[in-house]
Amino acid sequence: MNDLFNDRLAAARAVAAKAGLDALLVTPGSDLRYLTGYRALPLERLTCLVLPVEGEAALVVPQLEEPAAAASPAGGLAVTIQPWPETADPVALVADRLRDARRIGVDDHMWAEKVLRFRAAMPQAEQALAGQVLAGLRMRKDTAEIDALREAGSAIDRVHARVPEWLKAGRTEAQVGGDIAAAIIAEGHERVDFVIVASGPNSASPHHETGERVIQAGDVVVVDIGGTTAAGYCSDETRSYAVGEPPADFAAQYDALLRAQRAAVDHVRPGVSAESVDAAARDVLTDAGLGEYFIHRTGHGIGMETHEEPYIVTGNDRALEPGFAFSIEPGFYIAGRYGARIEDIVVTTDDGVERLNLRPRELVVVEP
Repeated sequence: MNDLFNDRLAAARAVAAKAGLDALLVTPGSDLRYLTGYRALPLERLTCLVLPVEGEAALVVPQLEEPAAAASPAGGLAVTIQPWPETADPVALVADRLRDARRIGVDDHMWAEKVLRFRAAMPQAEQALAGQVLAGLRMRKDTAEIDALREAGSAIDRVHARVPEWLKAGRTEAQVGGDIAAAIIAEGHERVDFVIVASGPNSASPHHETGERVIQAGDVVVVDIGGTTAAGYCSDETRSYAVGEPPADFAAQYDALLRAQRAAVDHVRPGVSAESVDAAARDVLTDAGLGEYFIHRTGHGIGMETHEEPYIVTGNDRALEPGFAFSIEPGFYIAGRYGARIEDIVVTTDDGVERLNLRPRELVVVEP
C-alpha cells in the first residue's frame, strides 16, 4: 500500500512540474486521501500536504492530530509529518517551506479562507488550481480502484433489488427513503451520500428532495441512490419504477430511454470523445420527440467523489481512455406529469466498456 501512495505522490510531482507549478497544496478531502491515504476532516485548524516538485514533502497537521496522521498510511510514506502547536501560525510554516515558489497549485476544494491566507503569506507565488494536475491522475482508475468501484456497484445493486419491498401506495417518499438509506449501510456502504425518491410529478425533477408526498397507484417513481464504501469509493445508480399501471403514453417513452442508454453504453471505447457518448444518448431521445426533456448531461466521472472528471457532456472533447469510470444516465422530465432516468456506472476497458451496475433496466412495475 505504501508503494501505491508513494507512486501517486511521484506522479503528482511529475505532472505538476509539467504544468509549470512549483508545488501543490492539498487540504483535507478526496485529493488528500487519494495521494496519502489520510482521511482528515476539514476543520478550522490547518491540515495541508505540501508537495514541492522537488525536495521534501510534508504533511502539516495540528499537533493534536499528529497521532492520527502517523497512524494513517501517510505515516509510512516519504512525507515528513510536521505538527504545529496550538498557538503557532501554520500558514507561515507552509510559506517558509515554499519561499522560492513562484506558482503553486491549491486543491480545488480548499476553503476560501485558507486560499486567501496562503495568498497573503506568499505574495510572490501565483495560485492555480491543482485540479488541472490531479484530475488527470484520478480519472485513470487502476485495477484496485476498479475493483473498489465494482464492489460499490454490486452493493447498490443489492439495494435496488429490495426497493419493490418498500415502494407501495400509501407510503411517503421519506418513508421509502428511510428504508433505502438503512439498506445502503446494511449492504456494505460506510456512508449514505444521497437518496432520491421522486414520485408522480416529482419524478420530473432530476434532483428532487425526497419529501412527504404520499405515493399513489399509477405513479412513476425515480429512485437515485448512492453511498461511499469503507475503501473510499462511491456508488451511484438510478432505476425507474411504476406503482401499478403507469400512464398510457409512458411505455413508448420509456422504451426510447432504454434505447438511448444502451446506445450510449455501446458507444463507449478508448479514443471516442466524452461528448460523442452524450450525443449517442441524446440523438435517440431527440428522434423519439423527447430531446427537449433531456435537460442534463449524460454522465459524470466517479471514484472517491460521486461527481468528478470526466464529464459526459457536449463540449467535452476529451478522448476516453482505459480506466475512465463514469455514469451513463439519460433521462426525460415532463413538468407536471412524470420523468424517468436510467443510470449505470461504466468503465472504459482496453477494447470497450464494462457495466458495473447489473440490475435490469426495464421499468419495474410493483403492486400498489
